[in-house]
Amino acid sequence: MHLVAIGGSDAGISTALRARELDPSVDVTVVVADAYPNFSICGIPYFFSREVQPWQSLAHRTHADLEATGMALRLDTLATGIDVAGQTLAVRAADGTESTIPYDALMVGTGASPATAGIAGLDELGPDDGVHLLHSMGDTFALERYLDDREPQSAIIVGAGYVGLEMAEALTVRGLHVTQLQRGPEVLSTLDPELGSLVHDELTRHGVDVRTDTRVASVARDGGRLTVTGTRHGEPVAHTADLVLVVVGVRPNTELLTAAGASTGAGGAVVVDEQMRTGLPNVWAAGDGVVTHHRLLGVTYLPLGTTSHKQGRVAGENAIGGDARFAGSLGTQVVKVFDVVAARTGLRDHEAVAADFAPHSHTAIADDHKRYYPGATPISIRITGDTREGRLLGAQLVGTRGAEISKRVDTYAAALHHGMTVAEMSDLDLSYTPPLGSPWDAVQMATQAWEREARALALTR
Repeated sequence: MHLVAIGGSDAGISTALRARELDPSVDVTVVVADAYPNFSICGIPYFFSREVQPWQSLAHRTHADLEATGMALRLDTLATGIDVAGQTLAVRAADGTESTIPYDALMVGTGASPATAGIAGLDELGPDDGVHLLHSMGDTFALERYLDDREPQSAIIVGAGYVGLEMAEALTVRGLHVTQLQRGPEVLSTLDPELGSLVHDELTRHGVDVRTDTRVASVARDGGRLTVTGTRHGEPVAHTADLVLVVVGVRPNTELLTAAGASTGAGGAVVVDEQMRTGLPNVWAAGDGVVTHHRLLGVTYLPLGTTSHKQGRVAGENAIGGDARFAGSLGTQVVKVFDVVAARTGLRDHEAVAADFAPHSHTAIADDHKRYYPGATPISIRITGDTREGRLLGAQLVGTRGAEISKRVDTYAAALHHGMTVAEMSDLDLSYTPPLGSPWDAVQMATQAWEREARALALTR
């Protein structure tokens, strides 16, 4: 049997590894558009902050490591077409040579491309002009060259999501003055504004000039400077800098599959079922180019590296005859911004309403460990629960880097995965020692505070 996986990132490599793990007799070919298979795109900001050096350290596995598993890599090779009936994949090598690869099973993990939000000027300006997108190792090398060769003193970052925030820290550490422009009312729009404001304060504390409620319309170059124009609260604004970085999300790469007859759904992504089947015979798909099955929302589009790994693993198992199913995402995410960590899992109010729940959210503040032990710091935790059945629906957390925010959000994610109620959180047997926690952990103090408020609200109705 010959399995072909398109894509050298999370989904493609996970597919290949799982197939070879379950059946070492399967021939697996991975088609990679560039020369950097299995590199951590999520680690790129830490390369720019120089916490991760050299750039080769970003590889999860080396080229040799991957080939040692038995997979064959076709690097610098672009997949150009799928002949579903003939079960062949058309490809083009870097030198322009075209050929076909026959397959018994095909997994498409073409991922996503950076969105540009309709900003004028991005089609004309590029890395040599100081205007950068950041989604690949090629983008990484281009930005690093610009930083080294031009030595810019200032940067504008358009977007304040996860990558935008990480890059604001990285460029600030590199000595640039950073202006961050965000379209929404607060940075990190995956959190409610009251928690996003805590991240905003941390950025400001480290010298980042944050401008929210700013819609960027265009980027232009005038001499040696770049100008970003738009509106803030409806009034025209303009900002100038030596470098502009646009990180405003991604759009799924679907052309290869839709040309072969696949359908698209949420977010314009390719429709797959929970077994990662596309509906095309012998063709599976996974990663940032496909829809996400969410445990609370149903089918949506939520591109995440962790999800891509899981989907690829499912696709790899099923492509060789298995019966695995993707158990679904909860949108669990975490980000470090200087000395603050923010995380979320599950639903916020507006998402819960759309999913036909009756949500209520409440924010509590609890120390990360017993206050009498030195170094205790507060964690702001916002719990969303269903007022009809008491079911836990979501959690958002912001605290210091040492407060184990990522592990605490994982506790909520595990509870959400198993459909627990808010009240049942108090039954969890969580660890305790004064330097690290409390007899009731912060995650439980927050759910207990939600219960008290929910009871008080019920009495007033």
